[in-house]
Amino acid sequence: MTTATISDVPADATDSTADLLQGLGEGDPAAWDEIFRRYGKFVSAAVRSFRLQEADALDAMQMPWLRLAENADRVQFPEQLGGWLATIARRECLRILRQAKLGPHLTDVTLETVSDPSAGPEQHAIDANTTRTLRKLVDELSPRRRTLIWMLFTDNPSSYSKLSRITGIPIGGIGPTRSRILRQLRDKINEHEVRPGA
Repeated sequence: MTTATISDVPADATDSTADLLQGLGEGDPAAWDEIFRRYGKFVSAAVRSFRLQEADALDAMQMPWLRLAENADRVQFPEQLGGWLATIARRECLRILRQAKLGPHLTDVTLETVSDPSAGPEQHAIDANTTRTLRKLVDELSPRRRTLIWMLFTDNPSSYSKLSRITGIPIGGIGPTRSRILRQLRDKINEHEVRPGA
């Protein structure tokens, strides 16, 4: 495996990293494109070295870009941006691995079957089967995603600040992560042809 190094930044790059960071602060999409082009491989290589599950790897790859969006105007050493992004990616991978060790204790939640009380025994059986299948699909998620889903979809959902502390996902990343998880579950449900109430 080839590891990206600072010298891999294209020699034909016309804008300095400091100029690009200024562009990021001003919301210039071209600056983002160029930053991704120059430094995306640093982030990718750092995350790949941890051999995470695909979903966790995608989450870890997003963290450096989120941190850059939040701090573009505060980067003190633009020439070291690649190393800074890779360090954030590595720290996020380590956080995910730590969370995986804690995950089972945080996600020991009982999923109850909620049925229409007027439904017949056939419908109760279908609902119970659907619940078992959904629980199985949620249990197949990565530990961090599983924790997030259980904590969001309970009778007393946790606040985003608590979710952020427990999962290591920034508050601004919880909504997008939730959407990705729900899409992933919807795809799995379609594969299993689960149709609640059908």
